[in-house]
Amino acid sequence: MKKIHFIISLFVLATLIGCTNDDGSDIDLDGVSAPTNVSALTTVTQDNTGKVTFVPKGSGATQYKINFGDGSPESAYAAPGEGILHTYAEGVYHAKITAMGINGKTTVADKEVVVSFRAPENLVVVITNDLAISKKVTVKAKADFALFYDVYFGEAGKPDPISANNGESVSYIYQNAGVYTIRVVSKSAAIQTTEYTAQFEAILILNPTASAPTPPTRQAADVISIYGSKYTNVAGTDYFPDWGQASQGSSWGEFDLNGDKMLNYIKLSYQGIALAANTSIDVSGMDFIHLDVWTADTQKIETSLISKTLANGERPVTKDLVANQWTSIDIPISAFTSQTGFTVADIYQLKLVGTPWATGTVFIDNIYFYKEPAESIALPLDFESSALTYAWGGFGNVDAAIVTNPSKTGANLSDKVVKLDKKAGAEVWGGASLNLENTLNYTKGTTVKVNVWSPKVGADILYKMEVSTSPKDGNGNPTVFIEVHATTTVANAWQVLTYDLTTAPGFSTANKYDRVILFPDFGQGGTGTSYYFDDIKQSN
Repeated sequence: MKKIHFIISLFVLATLIGCTNDDGSDIDLDGVSAPTNVSALTTVTQDNTGKVTFVPKGSGATQYKINFGDGSPESAYAAPGEGILHTYAEGVYHAKITAMGINGKTTVADKEVVVSFRAPENLVVVITNDLAISKKVTVKAKADFALFYDVYFGEAGKPDPISANNGESVSYIYQNAGVYTIRVVSKSAAIQTTEYTAQFEAILILNPTASAPTPPTRQAADVISIYGSKYTNVAGTDYFPDWGQASQGSSWGEFDLNGDKMLNYIKLSYQGIALAANTSIDVSGMDFIHLDVWTADTQKIETSLISKTLANGERPVTKDLVANQWTSIDIPISAFTSQTGFTVADIYQLKLVGTPWATGTVFIDNIYFYKEPAESIALPLDFESSALTYAWGGFGNVDAAIVTNPSKTGANLSDKVVKLDKKAGAEVWGGASLNLENTLNYTKGTTVKVNVWSPKVGADILYKMEVSTSPKDGNGNPTVFIEVHATTTVANAWQVLTYDLTTAPGFSTANKYDRVILFPDFGQGGTGTSYYFDDIKQSN
């Protein structure tokens, strides 16, 4: 059995090693953390035999073993989802669950195992609706002498129960809102069980089914982010400091829409967002505050900036919301500073107020301050600006860097260029990518020209553009893209290659391409050579 599990782990390891993305994100196994959230569902047969089954679970684990805590030998390793069986005498035991990750790191968790031949007693059941997820009901049951319990949620066509450890919670999402008969069966090792039945209404909560618009790429100096996944957020921010809202029935959660998290303020009265203690931000150099809001039942949202200086106070701006869709709000900082001399050099809190009061629910994403840049990462690209960060990301064993032009002659006399080192053994698809802050402006043309320095004649220089926010394929790469090839005709000198984007399959001026990718000597493995690129620009 151990040998089989080891072979499986090696297969997974080989798969991970072989995976990489166009953006250069290779798998670092040494950096993979040990498994987390390790536990086990423990069930027992109702026949006075003490036969207990462990089903371990955890994040990042590839195999598990159990020390049963009764002096018997520990189990062999088992795969995720596999049950581990053990027979106990009556008593209370402290088992240990060892979870191993793909790189051999382990985490050990304790598990109390109660084996009693008495039927469960003093059963207490609590049933609640989830405040953030529509039609999600959570049951928590606890009884003396019990090891676990089964819940029958009463939905038609779903006859099988869901099991949970005694005293732990189990949740279920119904297909439809309505009243259901929920039956809880608490179980010990005894033949007799203890039951509880109740009528419960699963409520409908409306929430967004699509993510908020993705913010554009910006230079770090041009944005101060409070919440969102696009930029780096101000550390230590508290999104529910609870200034008394809880007593009014208001609450919050972080809603997860297929991996995209957003703030969820429920029955919004007023809601504070507080920066970490002794932290404030100077937004006097910013032009706007942005936030995306989705609601089904809130008509307006008031946004206030609060100064750390008591005499300065706070100032609000109110915006209308459109029901059942994302409302993107951009409030000029001047809308705050124009109110009786308000200054924004030490903002340490934000406040959100809903209309109507303490009634509606809102989902909020992408809260950040920003300014319009004097310069931006966009075509044309010449790499001469000292104010911009050209964050090229190499992949497939290709390194990328902005360097001094090694050959200021002929077609290129500029000072700075981007260098792509295609190392010995680099992948045939190795290259580098750069995210643009502005998408293509097609009035400037649908042809792209690139100045290229190649060490050889006949190198295939593949030019690719992607819509970074488009759905991802199995390797994590965007599915909306274009690719055009051109071949070098000179060696050790600059030449301009031309790429007609309209010849690429799938090209459309409706697509907002916002990522440039260059592949030097595409289709050939690396031999330890360098390629240089400059002056990427559109033309007609």
